[in-house]
Amino acid sequence: MTRISDQHLHWAAAGLFLLALLAVLWPSSDLPPAAFVVPEHKAGGGAPQAPSPVALPVAAPMAGASSLTQLADGRVAVAWLSGPDDDASVAAIWLSTLGRDGWSTPTRALSREHIAAATFMHLNRLGRPLLHAEGGWLHLWVEALPLGQWAGGSIVHATSTDGGRSWGRLERLATSPLGGLGSGLGGSPVALADGGIGLPGDLRLAGGVSTWLRLSATGAIVGKVRLAHEEANRQPAIAALDERRALAVVREGGGQAGRATLRTDNGGATWQAGRRAELPNPDAPVALLRLAGGSLLLAGNAPEGREALHLWTSDNDGNTWRHAGTVEAAADGGAEFAFPALLQTRDGRIHLSYTWRRQGIRHATFNEAWLHGSRP
Repeated sequence: MTRISDQHLHWAAAGLFLLALLAVLWPSSDLPPAAFVVPEHKAGGGAPQAPSPVALPVAAPMAGASSLTQLADGRVAVAWLSGPDDDASVAAIWLSTLGRDGWSTPTRALSREHIAAATFMHLNRLGRPLLHAEGGWLHLWVEALPLGQWAGGSIVHATSTDGGRSWGRLERLATSPLGGLGSGLGGSPVALADGGIGLPGDLRLAGGVSTWLRLSATGAIVGKVRLAHEEANRQPAIAALDERRALAVVREGGGQAGRATLRTDNGGATWQAGRRAELPNPDAPVALLRLAGGSLLLAGNAPEGREALHLWTSDNDGNTWRHAGTVEAAADGGAEFAFPALLQTRDGRIHLSYTWRRQGIRHATFNEAWLHGSRP
């Protein structure tokens, strides 16, 4: 028993040392100002359309986090983690697109073996994927984890110019002073006016600190910023409020009331702690989206756990929130509706994907008219 306790203390001390080292070595923000892209598509009027979740085609018995984007031809694409339920180490990233005939048969975009061979890494498993389409380019980032989720790993980036049918050279991003190790991904990427990309992420050692990576149009790192906060936090979900301002809602443990937030008013060059958001279950990942009509939409779990997936809206840039509806809920022991992803397409429809009982991915569409007309 003593030896186990000593081992835990050793790892805790090592983790605290590494976090302190990262805090010193991680570059401070000296980025030139950037401008965010805010939605210019339809606000999604008409008759209210409520979400009615449908199951995506099953790629494998186990499913993890998903990510949504809209391709240049109008199709919606989703990428998600899926694999055998008895061996998560062989899970892969799968891709499907939504066209006139429904969801396409899933294709394997990246596998653990493919990433390990291309990057010369030892990998235990893969983690969260993120998709982002810009013009004819489709970007895919994925967590490559040598130890597990708790320690983070390296962020691997791939691009496709044919809508995800094939992928080019894989690249490990230098997201940390430790060769990119210890890193994780947050919420959806944010488009920048210069064609670049803002990538939410975190450093996970010894609790975690949220980060903001500014990338070029091709995915190269232009700059790195810490989203410093008094509490350890990770997996930030970020939405642009206008060309210069953005809100970050982060995940944190410890049983705090509400959720910590951070804000920027200079295009992500610096971030300051904001007021705590009146949102439950801070220790669960959320999805955040600025709608074309100007409101903010957040998808996440209720205080009792991940047995219910809810939606909240804010009409004052995240200062206060209103419960807008429940997407799915169940009371049995296997119920888990988690890892939400949000997207508003150019026709104004809102798309939501999430993990259903860790067995598959579900997808729902709805509109702003339903959000603003619905009540708890």
